Order: sequence, then C-alpha cells, then structure tokens
Amino acid sequence: MAFLFILPTWPVAVWARAMRQAAPAMDVRAWPDGLGNIADIDYAAAWLPPPNVVRGLPNLKVLFSLGAGVDAILNDPTLPENVPIVRVNDPDLTGRMTEYVVLHVLLHHRQQRRIDANQRRKVWDSFPTHAATQMSVGIMGLGVMGQDSACRLRDLGFRVAGWSRTGKDIEGIESFAGAAGFDAFLARTDILVSLLPATPETDGIINSATISKLSHQGPFGAPIIINAGRGRQQVEADILAALESGALHAATLDVFQAEPLPPDSPLWTHPKVTVTPHVAADSDPEVICAYVARQIERYRQGLALENVVDRAHGY
Repeated sequence: MAFLFILPTWPVAVWARAMRQAAPAMDVRAWPDGLGNIADIDYAAAWLPPPNVVRGLPNLKVLFSLGAGVDAILNDPTLPENVPIVRVNDPDLTGRMTEYVVLHVLLHHRQQRRIDANQRRKVWDSFPTHAATQMSVGIMGLGVMGQDSACRLRDLGFRVAGWSRTGKDIEGIESFAGAAGFDAFLARTDILVSLLPATPETDGIINSATISKLSHQGPFGAPIIINAGRGRQQVEADILAALESGALHAATLDVFQAEPLPPDSPLWTHPKVTVTPHVAADSDPEVICAYVARQIERYRQGLALENVVDRAHGY
C-alpha cells in the first residue's frame, strides 16, 4: 500500500515527513522522482496536478485535495471519473479562516487602518465609533467555513446574513439562496465577505454590478468587500474603479486573479485596500496529513469517506 504526493509547487518533503508521522506503516512517495512502481499506489494527495499524472495511476482508490478548495484538482481535465475526490474539512482549517474573517471585519468596523495612519503622523484623532449592531455583514458561501464565520460574527453582535446555492437554517443568521435571493442579500449588506467555492457560476461575481447593489446605509456610507475565497471571483478593475468613485469604502483581498500579486498592481499601494498574500487559511501539513490518514483508515474499514466532492457542483 503506497501513498503519493503530487505537489509541483509545494515543499513536498515537508508533506511527506508529516504523512509518515501520521501513518508510519504507509509507503509515502513523491511525484515525479519517487514514484516507484505505480501499481502499488492506492492513495494520492494533490495540488495543481499536471494533466495525465493522476490518470496514470492504475490502482488509485482515493484522491485527496490538500487545500480548502478543490478547483486546483478539478482543473485537471484528465482526472479519472471513477476515483472519489475528498476535500479537507478540519477544525484547524475552519478556525484559521474564521480568525481571518473576524479579524478583517473588525479591522474595518473599528477603523484600525485610520488609527494606524494617525499613529504614523502622530495625530490624536478621537473620532466617533459605532456598535457592531449597526453593521450588517453578508457572507457569500455558507459551507462549514462560512457558517463558522457567520456564527462568530453573530456572537459579536453583527447583523449577519448568508447567501448560498441552497437555503440554510442557522440560528440568528438570515439566509438567502440562489439567484432569486441575491439582490435582496446584497441590498442589506454593509460588509460583503466572499468564501464561495470556485465554480463557473461564481467566476467574476464580485464585479461592478454586484458592488452597485450593496447597501449604502451603513455607518461608512459605502460598503466594504472582504474576499478570502478565490481570486477568479473578483474583477479587480471593477473593485479599483468602485474605490475611486466612492461606491466602495474599502476592501480586504487575500486572493487575486494572478498570484503572486504582480509588483505593478495598484492594489499594493491603494490607500483603501488591505492586501494579504493568500494566507487566510493555511494548510498545516501535520494537521492535514492526520486528517488524510483518518480518512484512509475509514475507507479501509469499509466506512464511507467524508467530504467527497460533488463534481457537478465543483465542491
């Protein structure tokens, strides 16, 4: 029984070491130089697998996606149809994303960037503040991460709503669903948080039309955007134009259309933009490998795999 890592852009030695700790009896291998006999490989974990690599494993039983999303796996057009893909769903990953979302909602809500600028200029500016109950947060994407973030923000006093493909029943969270509920969801939202999965339907969803429908009734007179989902979901030219026109008050962006973000991007230096380098929910090798090892053990015992990807929906 062998396990293969296919990680062309990640430090594979770190992941292999973590997997050997989590499953000492496993024969852990790394693509491309440590394949060995491919007929022995029963399980694999990948991120951005090149075409035909996964398809070339004749006895593969399960493929694991090591990131929070699965688009980096599904982008391989040669994936075999009969191999289940399992996504990571671990409390560590969820907690990291929730920390990020709460941090940046509070950063804007408490006007921390204004405070930082005042400190650099040695300006004592005792400006008016407002309560969390005066701010409406809307979360696009109510999966495990979205629900956890929504509940934490709700507990802080924010008026929280969520928008997803299908409706959700979460105490204290207003739920909107599908195209029919999108505009009403935007109209009540002062801070828009995107945690959507990457699918053709969500590509470019943060655009000028979406921004124009957000609430202008909040404390800042214009909405705020936080995107910790996928860069392909935002039209960066539209975001910049909205910031310049005043249609947006501010933005926090953790993901981008091109990564790393090019040095000449105006997002780096825009005074209303907070840039973070795709770190909202880092994948910890030890935590993720322990999760993968547990899933393999479930599978070997004849139990159902957890968090199997629905390829039709893309998550």
